[in-house]
Amino acid sequence: MNQTQPKGIFPSHTVPDAEKSSYGYGLQVARAIESEWFKKDNGSTKYYASKDNFHRLRLYARGEQSIQKYKDELSINGDLSYLNLDWTPVPIIPKFVDIVVNGIQERTYSISAFSQDEESTKRRTDYINNVMRDMNNRQLLNEINTTTGFNMFKTDPDKLPETTEELSVHMQLDYKPSIEIAEEEAINNVFEINKYHLVKKRLDYDIATIGMACVKSTFNTAEGIKIDYVDPADIVYSSTDSPYFEDLYYVGEVRRISIMELKKFFPQLTDEQVKEIEDMHYSNSMYRSYSSKGRDEDNFVEVLFFEYKTYRNQTYKIKQTASGAQKAIEKTDEFDPPKDQRSMFEKVQRSIEVLYEGAKVIGHDKLLKWKYAENMTRPKSDITRVNMSYAMVAPRVYRGVPESLVSRMTSFADMIQLTHLKLQQVSSRVVPDGIYMDADGLAEIDLGNGTNYSPQEALNMYFQTGSVIGRSMTSDGDMNPGRVPIQELRTGSGGSKIQSLIGLYNYYLQMMRDVTGLNEARDGSTPDKNALVGLQKIAAANSNTATRHILQGSLYLTSKMAEVVCLRLSDALEYANTRNSFINSLGKFNVATLDELKDLHLHDFGIYINLAPDEEDKQKLENNIQIALQRDQISLEDVIDIRDINNIKLANQLLKLRKRRKQEADRRMQMENIQAQSQSNAQAAEAAAAANVQKEQAIASTKGQLITLENQGDIAKMEREAELKKDIMSYQFELDKQLKQLELQVISNKEGFKEDRKDKRTKIQASQQSELIDQRKNNKPPKDFEASDDLLSGFNI
Repeated sequence: MNQTQPKGIFPSHTVPDAEKSSYGYGLQVARAIESEWFKKDNGSTKYYASKDNFHRLRLYARGEQSIQKYKDELSINGDLSYLNLDWTPVPIIPKFVDIVVNGIQERTYSISAFSQDEESTKRRTDYINNVMRDMNNRQLLNEINTTTGFNMFKTDPDKLPETTEELSVHMQLDYKPSIEIAEEEAINNVFEINKYHLVKKRLDYDIATIGMACVKSTFNTAEGIKIDYVDPADIVYSSTDSPYFEDLYYVGEVRRISIMELKKFFPQLTDEQVKEIEDMHYSNSMYRSYSSKGRDEDNFVEVLFFEYKTYRNQTYKIKQTASGAQKAIEKTDEFDPPKDQRSMFEKVQRSIEVLYEGAKVIGHDKLLKWKYAENMTRPKSDITRVNMSYAMVAPRVYRGVPESLVSRMTSFADMIQLTHLKLQQVSSRVVPDGIYMDADGLAEIDLGNGTNYSPQEALNMYFQTGSVIGRSMTSDGDMNPGRVPIQELRTGSGGSKIQSLIGLYNYYLQMMRDVTGLNEARDGSTPDKNALVGLQKIAAANSNTATRHILQGSLYLTSKMAEVVCLRLSDALEYANTRNSFINSLGKFNVATLDELKDLHLHDFGIYINLAPDEEDKQKLENNIQIALQRDQISLEDVIDIRDINNIKLANQLLKLRKRRKQEADRRMQMENIQAQSQSNAQAAEAAAAANVQKEQAIASTKGQLITLENQGDIAKMEREAELKKDIMSYQFELDKQLKQLELQVISNKEGFKEDRKDKRTKIQASQQSELIDQRKNNKPPKDFEASDDLLSGFNI
């Protein structure tokens, strides 16, 4: 390497790898970086100009900006002897910065790891196929389970999705492989060890204040993975227009190190070399031009630590063995095999990005370090690329110059400060209202009590009573020009000026709100009492939109650090001391996670930042939930599940699915109720018909029984009548018999007395004969001497 090459020109990337590793190549790189950032241009250097600008913006953000400009504005040829003012700056900008930074800190986030390697993809695909299989054969599997009692489902049937849309939501919400959980817990653990939440506060403050933020990640076997804050004022980098600094080929930082610590950082330096650096500290004219501001002491030096990206050729010699197999042997990039076709080997190579680390004392032609970087991080999707240790962001950068929230407000803050000073000046010069007294008007006034109406007596009466005694005519009868001897003097000019300055102050304050988008609704300083709550929320949401680039820049750095930690975990797990300490720090997690960590380096992850929704998004989601809940479209369990999701889009999607599922369940329940009602009605009809049949049968049976009973009653009645009539006939027969016997006895008696009573008998016979004759004459039937009721129900006995 030609060390006499002009400074400021970077060496060629096409030189051999051995030359890139040489001291001369590294010195040329360091010279070029130093020339670009520390070479004077129009009396200033790029590094110190940027550093001074960042320092100025930070002072404004603290309300501690320099007051010299205000003194120059109000002084006359530098004379301030007539001004007695309070020059303390009005801290207006800090309020706006705190509103933005604290608002960002309130937005919580979570880190999500998505395994995208071949093995994890296969597991995810198999799981989806099993779910689809169970979805498509749900009815058959349920029948098998019911019939045989054997569960053929490969997934939980209670959580089985019903549609492909539900499957998509299920994969995002419920499916989480243990390796992804282990990765997320590992990243969070590294963030917690490095107190990244404190680093993030500084990063957010830098983006809002100076428009740029930087963080660095390193790895060493003693401390493991380290995440450090880097002051953007100390950063040097290659020219870029990307707000994410993705196309840098060098980046570094300038550290102020004491001579005593220099030996600790670079132990390879001899005492003579340290002495040489110390002696050259102020003797070097070029270094004096760098530190012309006088900010360094004799025992401190500024050292440039930098990373330089180039490429290295990986060259392999492919040799064919006697058995016909191929063997790869690593070679240098200068390896050039012969072109003879009879040769038994060939050359294979590829170019990969690599990093070289260097360190150089600013202002001195001394390279302290230049070596091939260790523990470089490479994306597993493309291992030919390399990631630098520094992650930077400048959301509003143009031609390398970042714009910040504070830079938009500095001019208006200056005008507010000048207005404040003018207010002090006007207030100090305002003259109070006075009294004008005409002494001649008091000369001829007689109070009538023997006292003189002196000017002092007139003032006492005026201030105590407000009354004034005057004369319209003099003693000579002429008009008295001093008939009102006391008059009040109004000096109202100061009040109008103060009102004008207050109006100007409010104008510049409103201009600061306009250029930043931080309206009154964002901080709630002076909310309009007549404004509706919804309008105030809309105004606050618009203000959040105006500063969203700051939030996005902060999340980008967090995402980059999470990706870097994910890649560096492989390094941490390769070394026993860091692996054991790292796994021990994860002891609070479950044992399954610790088992997964053993194979963590075999997986490739995509890192995503899930930002918690803001209050406006939460309110919109809550309104949707309340509407659905009031309409009985979702259940309370659905509300709990939806509120637990931080992703608003996914939460709304789940809300739609749960509404649809609830509607289908209600419809299914309604159909089941209708079917049950129909079955109940059919059963009721059948029961009614059966009851009617049973009733008719009962009635018929009852009627038959009644008829039988009636017939039996009739038979019993007839039998009873027969028995009664039989008894009557027997009784009547006995009576008739007795009567017959009596008649026979009478006849017997008649014949016994025939002789004795012949006359009487003759009369009787004559009488009977006459009766018979009469009967015959009258056609009367012969007298029936039988009983009248000798019939039994139509049966003639």
